[in-house]
Amino acid sequence: MGKIAFVFSGQGAQKAGMGREFYETSESVKELFARAEELRPGTLQQCFEGTDEELKITENTQPCLYLADIAAAMALQEVGVTPEAVAGFSLGEIPALAFAGAYSPLDGFRLACARGMAMGKAAKANPASMVAVMKLENSVVEALSEKYPHVFPVNYNAPGQLVVAGKKEELDVFGKDIKEAGGRCMPVAVGGGFHSPFMDEASKEFAAAAKEVKIKLPQLTVYSNYTTKPYTEDVLDLMEKQINHSLRWQESIENMAADGFDIFIEVGVGTTLKKLISRILPDSKVYAVSNMEEARRVAEEVR
Repeated sequence: MGKIAFVFSGQGAQKAGMGREFYETSESVKELFARAEELRPGTLQQCFEGTDEELKITENTQPCLYLADIAAAMALQEVGVTPEAVAGFSLGEIPALAFAGAYSPLDGFRLACARGMAMGKAAKANPASMVAVMKLENSVVEALSEKYPHVFPVNYNAPGQLVVAGKKEELDVFGKDIKEAGGRCMPVAVGGGFHSPFMDEASKEFAAAAKEVKIKLPQLTVYSNYTTKPYTEDVLDLMEKQINHSLRWQESIENMAADGFDIFIEVGVGTTLKKLISRILPDSKVYAVSNMEEARRVAEEVR
C-alpha cells in the first residue's frame, strides 16, 4: 500500500447539486453547512440548485465549492480513508488547509467567502479571461505570451496544458498565434484573470481579511501551489501569494510523488484533477469522490 493524498477540486469544476449527498448523509457535514448558511444566507440554494451563470460568479463559486470540497473529504474520512498529505488546486487549497487543521472548517468557509469577494472585486476592476492552451510545450506558450503586455502564463497544470490569463482582446489574437503554432485554446469557466497581476489588489485584500482568522501551521502536510513544497510556518503569506502568482500544479504533484505518494483521491466536484494527475503520473492510482457511492467504492479499494 502506497501513501494516500487528498487533492481538493478548484474553481471551474462547480455545478448544481455539489455537496448535496454528503449534506444528506453526514451529520458533521450537515452541521457545517447549516452554520455556513447562517453566515452567508443563500449558500445552500446556490450549491444545490444554482444556475451555471450564478455559480460562475466568483463571489458565489468559492464559498460553494469550498463546502463541496471539504464535505467530500469529511465523508471519505468517515468511511475509513485518511490521507497522509493534502493539496488543493487554487481555491481548493483553502479547504485543504482547513482539513489539515490550519484553521477550523467554519473559519475556512469565512476565508473562502473573503477570497471570493476579493477576487471578484479585482476581476471587475481588471476584466480578464482564462484559456487552457493544449498540445504545446510550456516554453512555446511562454514565448508567445511575452508578445502581449496583458497575457500571463498562470496555471502549469500538466504536460501539454498551460492556462493563461489575459485581457480578452489580447487573448483573441494570442489564440491565433497558438493555432498557428499547432496548439488550441479552450475557455476556462472562471470569472477573471486569476493567479496573475490582475489579482494584486485581491491578494492584499484577502490577506487583510484573513488576519481576523486564527491560522496556524497545519497538523497534516499541505503542498503549496505557490512553492510546490509543504507549507511552512508562514501560512498566510503563502495563501496570499497564491492568489496573484502562477499555480504550479504539475510540479506540486511531481514533488508529492517524489515524497512517496502514489494514491491520489480528488475530493469535491468532478474529475479534473484526476485527469491531470493521471497525465502527470501515469503509474499512480487516482480516484475522484463527489458523492457517497464513490466514497464507499474508493474506501473499499484503498482501505
